[in-house]
Amino acid sequence: GNTTLATNDNWKTRSDGTSQQAEVQATTIPPGNDLESAIVTTLNPGSYTAILSGKNAGTGIGVVEVYDLNQAANSELANISSRGFVETNDNVMIGGFIVGGNNADGKATVLIRAVGPSLAGSGVSNVLPDPTLELHDGNGGTVATNDNWKVNDQTQQSQESAVRATTILPANDLESAIVATLSPGQYTAVVRGKNAGTGVALVEV
Repeated sequence: GNTTLATNDNWKTRSDGTSQQAEVQATTIPPGNDLESAIVTTLNPGSYTAILSGKNAGTGIGVVEVYDLNQAANSELANISSRGFVETNDNVMIGGFIVGGNNADGKATVLIRAVGPSLAGSGVSNVLPDPTLELHDGNGGTVATNDNWKVNDQTQQSQESAVRATTILPANDLESAIVATLSPGQYTAVVRGKNAGTGVALVEV
């Protein structure tokens, strides 16, 4: 919600000035630069938002990541989403995720969405008018693409029933969605604007 639970500037030091270097290093994935930020916390079930900003109004490309540090706990980290401004060429929006689990084959069925036009209904200005979505595997190979969510790009057949069955379908026909069953590994979702369009969009897994 609107309650700030924690903030961090430089990852080795908490906001109160005490050191958190050992705690962050114990995760085995500390940031690679002292100016980067990290928060280690235990959260109750619910929805949370991480906000990445530039210090002193700085701008540039950054990455925000969330890791489940206790996969044996009776909880699940799910529904990862990120909102940002989609530009062109190398400045598109990229969302990465990892598939892995305790199922016999380790596979997971996921829905990836690229949302743009419907954000205007939530008061967001300058939205991406027509997003497109690409799903890539860890080697950069294209697993699937989608332009308008009701039609499967690969088959040119309707995928509306499969997306509706997830109960979290996009709200606008121009938005994009991919339903895929994926083997364990690393994956990347890429959001672009159709016809080099730009604007604010949301990518979700």
